[in-house]
Amino acid sequence: MLKKLTLALALAAAAFTATAADETKVVSEAILSLVPQAKIDSVTKSSLPGFYEVVTGGQVVYVSADGKYLLQGSLFDMSNKKDLTEARLGGIRKELVDKVPKSKRIVFAPKDPKYTVTVFTDIDCGYCRKLHHDIAQYNEQGIAVEYLWFPRSGPGTPSFDKAVSVWCSTDRNKAFTEAKSGTDPKTATCENPIAEEFELGRRVGINGTPTVIAPDGTQIGGYLAPEAMRQRLDSLASAK
Repeated sequence: MLKKLTLALALAAAAFTATAADETKVVSEAILSLVPQAKIDSVTKSSLPGFYEVVTGGQVVYVSADGKYLLQGSLFDMSNKKDLTEARLGGIRKELVDKVPKSKRIVFAPKDPKYTVTVFTDIDCGYCRKLHHDIAQYNEQGIAVEYLWFPRSGPGTPSFDKAVSVWCSTDRNKAFTEAKSGTDPKTATCENPIAEEFELGRRVGINGTPTVIAPDGTQIGGYLAPEAMRQRLDSLASAK
C-alpha cells in the first residue's frame, strides 16, 4: 500500500512539474510574440492565481498561464499592505547593482556613512548637476553617494564621451565635479566601464537621470534634497 502511495505521489509531482514547465514555455512564447527582441530574465509563479511573473528588461509583468493575458502595473498585497511588484524590482536592482565593484564607481563619502546610495548619472542633465552641487550636504547627512554612469543620449554622443574623459582623467573626483559645474573635461580615452554601466542601467529599468537607488534596491528618486533623502532612507530603514 505504501509503495503504491509513494508511486502515486511521485507520478503526481512529475505531472505537476511537466505542467509548470509547459506553462512557463507558453508564457515565454507569449511575451516573445508580443516583443520579439525581449530578453526574459525569469518566469516564475506569481502570487496572483493563474498568472506568472515575468522579469524582462528591468520590468516585472504578469502573464496568464495560458498566455492570453498580460497585466502591467503594481501587484499590491492588501492584507499585508505591501507592493509586491516594487519589492521584486528592488531585489532585482540590488542584486545587479551590488555586483558593480567600488573600482568602477566614483565615490563621494563621509568618514562613517550611515547610508550608501547608488546614483545613475549623466554629466549634462540639470538635476544631476543640482544633486552633485549639494554633495557636501549629502555627506553631512551621513549619506555616501556612489555614482554609476548613464549617459542618456547613449554611446557615441558628447555626454558619453565626456563621461569617458572624466573616467580617464588623473583625478576622477575632481574632473567629475568640474564637469558637473559645466567645465568640459580634457579629452582622454582608456579602458572604462561607461558602456557596461549604461547597459546595466537599461537592465534595471533606468529611463532618466539622476536615478537614486537605496541600499535595499528601492528606487527613491529622481532628485531629492539632502534632508529629504535622509528622511526617505530613515523611513526605509525603520520599515525593515
